[in-house]
Amino acid sequence: MDLIYEFFIHGEPEQIWNVIVSGQETKKVYFGSEIQSTFEIGSPVKYVGPGLDGPSTVHIHGKVLKYEPLKTFVHSYKGGNAYLGGDPRHKESRVSYTLDLIGSCTKLTLIHDHWSEGDPSYESTKKGWWMLLSSIKSLVETGKPLDFSLGLLHDYTE
Repeated sequence: MDLIYEFFIHGEPEQIWNVIVSGQETKKVYFGSEIQSTFEIGSPVKYVGPGLDGPSTVHIHGKVLKYEPLKTFVHSYKGGNAYLGGDPRHKESRVSYTLDLIGSCTKLTLIHDHWSEGDPSYESTKKGWWMLLSSIKSLVETGKPLDFSLGLLHDYTE
């Protein structure tokens, strides 16, 4: 049930790390949502952007569980009230990003685990990570994220 993705990206770990933890950069690949956190262990982490509650909709929230700059970022993950209509079956899970320099590339590994049985966001999240990670790869390698319209995202993740 764990979701595991490995991407090899032609870029330095610093470039990829910046896309993962910089609000201005996450906004480019996370469908307009920017990450907000102090990144101290135990501190809140939120992805905030346009959505059902206006321009400051909290799409995902959790707590920082591990943070080693340029190496590992782990946080708990739970959908905000606007995510899937605030379905109470959506439980907390965990997301881990790990970067490893491999030759002239950086390997980005994302593991999304600790899923609860019957979590209604599992299938859409499983599909959505491919889009997000592909956009991170494109942004680092070409300077441009992939252009996914919200209509396409909705159609793809339903």
